[in-house]
Amino acid sequence: MGQAGEPRRARATDGELGAAVARAQQGDESAFAVAYRIVQPGLLGYLRGIVGAEAEDVASDAWLEIARDLGRFQGDGAGFRGWTATIARHRALDHLRRRRARPRSTALEDADAEALIAPQDTHEQALESLSTQWALELVRSLPRDQAEAVLLRVVVGLDGPAAARVLGKRPGAVRTAAHRGLKRLAARLGAPGVTADGPRPLGESE
Repeated sequence: MGQAGEPRRARATDGELGAAVARAQQGDESAFAVAYRIVQPGLLGYLRGIVGAEAEDVASDAWLEIARDLGRFQGDGAGFRGWTATIARHRALDHLRRRRARPRSTALEDADAEALIAPQDTHEQALESLSTQWALELVRSLPRDQAEAVLLRVVVGLDGPAAARVLGKRPGAVRTAAHRGLKRLAARLGAPGVTADGPRPLGESE
């Protein structure tokens, strides 16, 4: 079972994803298509937060590598999400190095940011709305470490330790980055429940 606060969509599909990956490793192409269908939306959202408009091209490169190395993967559905995110991140960083540019930071107008959520929305619902393209641009306005931590937690659906493994950092460092990133986003979005200490990161254990 996923940790408390982990995105509901990820929790609901991880069992199906793990079963599909196991079948795909035995040569079932339709099962690989199922795994792709489950993982691709979050993976694409994560890549859009890093490379912007080139996300689909980078995702295609990542899936070629995922398909090639599928037999090496060992783990469950949640583990597969982390493994694919690691591959996608490497391809994204390669792309950025080739482009000799850092991820763009596009600040949205405050009016646009406020339009993301209605006043009655909860903090978690506001964060789960970050699947839209322009909302991802808001995430990209965060410092790089905070943006990646938020994207991996909220968009890809990884828990704290898994996100830390993808980023090659200690869980505490990723927890801090996610906390600060969510605090900034919640403050800009006007999400309820924001205190002087900021919102609590999704699903983080102490």
